Amino acid sequence: MTSNAENIAVVKKNPKLTLLPLIALIFYDVSGGPFGIEDSVKAGGGPLLSLLGFFIFPFIWSVPEALVTAELATSFPKNGGYVLWISAAFGPFWGFQEGFWKWFSGVMDNALYPVLFLDYLKHSLPVFNRLAARIPALLGLTMSLTYLNYRGLHIVGFSAVFLAVFSLFPFVVMGVLSIPRISPRQWFVVDLKKVDWRGYFNSMFWNLNYWDKASTLAGEVENPSKTFPKALFGAVILVVSSYLIPLLAGTGALGGNYGEWSDGYFAEVGLLIGGLWIKWWIQAAAAMSNLGLFEAEMSGDAFQLLGMSEMGMLPAIFASRSKYGTPTISILFSATGVIFLSWMNFQEILEFLNFLYSIGMLLEFAAFIKLRIKKPDLHRPYKVPFQTFGAIMLCIPPSLLLVLVMCLASLRTFLVSGAVIILGLFLYPVLVLVKDKNLMRFYPEEPALPANICLESHSVVSQQHQEVADEASISLLSNLTAKAEEESSEIRLEEVLKVE
Repeated sequence: MTSNAENIAVVKKNPKLTLLPLIALIFYDVSGGPFGIEDSVKAGGGPLLSLLGFFIFPFIWSVPEALVTAELATSFPKNGGYVLWISAAFGPFWGFQEGFWKWFSGVMDNALYPVLFLDYLKHSLPVFNRLAARIPALLGLTMSLTYLNYRGLHIVGFSAVFLAVFSLFPFVVMGVLSIPRISPRQWFVVDLKKVDWRGYFNSMFWNLNYWDKASTLAGEVENPSKTFPKALFGAVILVVSSYLIPLLAGTGALGGNYGEWSDGYFAEVGLLIGGLWIKWWIQAAAAMSNLGLFEAEMSGDAFQLLGMSEMGMLPAIFASRSKYGTPTISILFSATGVIFLSWMNFQEILEFLNFLYSIGMLLEFAAFIKLRIKKPDLHRPYKVPFQTFGAIMLCIPPSLLLVLVMCLASLRTFLVSGAVIILGLFLYPVLVLVKDKNLMRFYPEEPALPANICLESHSVVSQQHQEVADEASISLLSNLTAKAEEESSEIRLEEVLKVE
C-alpha cells in the first residue's frame, strides 16, 4: 500500500488538467451531446416544451449550480469537492452522507452509458436486443472503459476533447442540411393531453445536472482558482448549444409523429434529413460520446472516493494511486457498482439517480449559504457577485426545481432511495468504529476548512495585535512628550526666577 507522501509524488509526476480538457470533462459530466434528449420531445407532447425547457431551464438550474460550483470549488481546491464543502458547513457526518449519496447517484448515472450505447447500436444491429448478446457487451464495454480511466486523468481529459469534437460535428452537418426543409411553425406544436410531466422533468433535469461533479478532482487541475470559472462558463454555452441546435433542426425539418422520439432516435432523424451516411455517423458519434460520458463520470466518482479517503472518512486504501496517478481501488470500486446496476432500464436508473442527486444538491445550496453567513472571511478566489441576500435568491429557483423532481418520483423510487439513505446513516458509525478499533488504516482527519481561512484569521489577529501595539506606542510617545514639555517648562521657570 502506498503512503500519502508517495501518492503526492506520483501526482507531481503526472500533468495537471488545463482549461480545454476541463471544459470537455465538465461537458461530459453534464451532457455529452444531444444523445438521450429525444425522450423530452415525446414526454413533452411535441417540440415546444422540449425547446422551451432547454432554453429556460439552464437559467433556472444550470447557471446557478455552475456559479455555486465555481465559488466553492475555488475555495476548496482539493479532491473531494462537495464533500469538503458540506463538511466545512455542517460537519463530517453530513459530509460523508453527501459523498455517499452523490457517489451512489454517480455510479447509477454511469450505468446508463453502456445501456445508451447499446440502444443506439440495436437500431442497426438488432442482436443487442437479446440478453445473450447484451450482457457480455455491457461487461466488455464497462471493463474496457474502466481500463482507459486507469491509464491517467490527463489522457481522459484530452480524449474528451477529441470525443466532444467528433460527437458534435455530425449534428452541425445535420443542422446545415436541414435549413432548406425547416418550417418554424413545427417548433410550436404541443399536445398537452400527451404530456408526461414526470418523464419530461426527469429528462430535463438529468440532461442539465452534474455541474458540480468536476469539483471532486479539483486537486488535479492546474491553477483551479482561474481555470474552474472559465471552464464552467465555456461548458454551459457548449451544453446548451449541443441540445438546441439538433432539436431545432430535427423537429423543424421533420414534424410528424412525435411519439417515435425515444432513446437513439436522432440516428433516424439523420437518416431522414441527410441519408444513411449521416445515420451511421450519428451512431458512431453516440458510441464515442458514451465513452466520454463514462470516462468523465468514472473520474469524478473515483477522485471523490480518493478525496474522502484523504480526509480520513474512508480507509486509506481508497487513496492509493497507480503509477499513472489514478486512484486504482476507487476506480475498481466504482466500476463494480456500475456492473451491478447495469441490469436496470433507462427510466428506472434516471428516476433513482435524480432523486439522490436532488437531496445532495439541496445540501450543497444550504452549505453555500451557510458558509457565506458563518465564514465571510473564507478565501474565495472566485466569488458569485451577490451579497448574502442575493446568494439566497440565486438558490431558491433551483431548490424549488429539486423539490418538484423529488415530488414527481414514483413510490418505487422513494423506497429505493430511502434504503440508500438509511444505508449511509448506518455506514458512517460503522466506519468510525473500524477507525477507532484500528481494524483498517485511515489517514488522519484533515480540517474541512482550507488553510487559508486559518491564515486569514491569524493575519486578522496579528493585525489587531499590531494596532494595539501601535496605539500603545502612540500613547507612550504622547506621555513622554507631555512629560518632556512639563520638565522643560519647569526648567525655564527656574531660570527666570534666578535672573530675577
